[in-house]
Amino acid sequence: MKAITVEPKKPGTARLEDVPGPEVRNGSVLVEALAVGVCGTDVEIADGKYGWAPPGKTRLVLGHESLGRMIEPDPAGRMKEGEIVVGIVRRPDPVHRPDPVPCPNCAVGEWDMCRNGQYTERGIKQIDGYMSEQWRIEHDYSIKIDPSLGLLGVLLEPTTVVAKAWEQVDRIGGRSFWQPRTVLITGAGPIGLLAALLGKQRGLDVHVLDRVESGRKPGLVRALGATYHSGNVTRIGFEPDVIIECTGVGPVINDCIQQLGSGGIVCLTGVGAGGGASNNITADVAADAVLRNKVVVGSVNANKRHLVQRRGSAGARRPRLVVKAHLTARKAGDLCSCSGVQARRHKGGYSVRRDVIEVRAYSKTRSANLGTVPLNNPCGTRHPLVPKFATIAVMSSCCS
Repeated sequence: MKAITVEPKKPGTARLEDVPGPEVRNGSVLVEALAVGVCGTDVEIADGKYGWAPPGKTRLVLGHESLGRMIEPDPAGRMKEGEIVVGIVRRPDPVHRPDPVPCPNCAVGEWDMCRNGQYTERGIKQIDGYMSEQWRIEHDYSIKIDPSLGLLGVLLEPTTVVAKAWEQVDRIGGRSFWQPRTVLITGAGPIGLLAALLGKQRGLDVHVLDRVESGRKPGLVRALGATYHSGNVTRIGFEPDVIIECTGVGPVINDCIQQLGSGGIVCLTGVGAGGGASNNITADVAADAVLRNKVVVGSVNANKRHLVQRRGSAGARRPRLVVKAHLTARKAGDLCSCSGVQARRHKGGYSVRRDVIEVRAYSKTRSANLGTVPLNNPCGTRHPLVPKFATIAVMSSCCS
């Protein structure tokens, strides 16, 4: 079969070539590729900046943004032939190494929060990716999506990156009364546009800033119902409650922290280098962050729950937004994000406080003070703060 491969850390080695069929060790489910996304990570691997081939190999099949049709379901019959799926990128610390102690986060399924760096990733780190005519995957790492999304389904993986970023913002916002109204997205590339889309779905006043003054980006931003800015962050004319930073550019990050409103949150999703500020400027920015309760947090990758939350448009009960992507134009639905909430109480205690529920869950052998849980949980899913042993369920009011 054909695949696009590269010899990691050697620039100029990317090529389309014939390779053997996908290995069963990568999973029992066989998938026919329909589309694959190309992002900055792929470009950097092709440029030789990083990347790791599978053990015993010198070349890596690229591709981590996937879309495929199942041609051989798993033996247990949990999915059907012909269903459209997206593959999860990251795998947890396998513990197959001299040190037998696993990553504590990976051990509980939080591989996106891996603490020892021993995770692996399709098309990036030690596992062949999805940029081949066919690929195999484990059932538990494949996500069925609504076929009505068509080729736009390939945008699910990058959407989960910003879905996790928004989740981080929600969790940190729960430290106090939190009612954000304005958000600034820096960078109007695919990640920035998807972050803006999710901001509009939350009912926020969304602003997007980029370098260019004309071209496709301003039109795409306005099509989402957001306001477009070009130039310097410090000249946008207001102090955002939330900033989702998608450029990774040092001076832009510095300006974001300065421009952020009191009690606001900057979530960094871009990875870059250069343009570092001087020590004096850094100290001034830090002092401002301390005195005005600002928070800066980094967010990378995503977990399975983020893919499940954003995977389809069927059954949406909120007005749909038109997504104009580089591929085509199609309607994508908003998962329910209701203002009300219900909590089923079995053996747990809870109290309602405006935009959050304060939860304490119990089991026969364990208990946990779960703190504040935002109400904008996608319906039908257990909130990430509520572990499996908890006996209280929090859901959107439309799910009752």
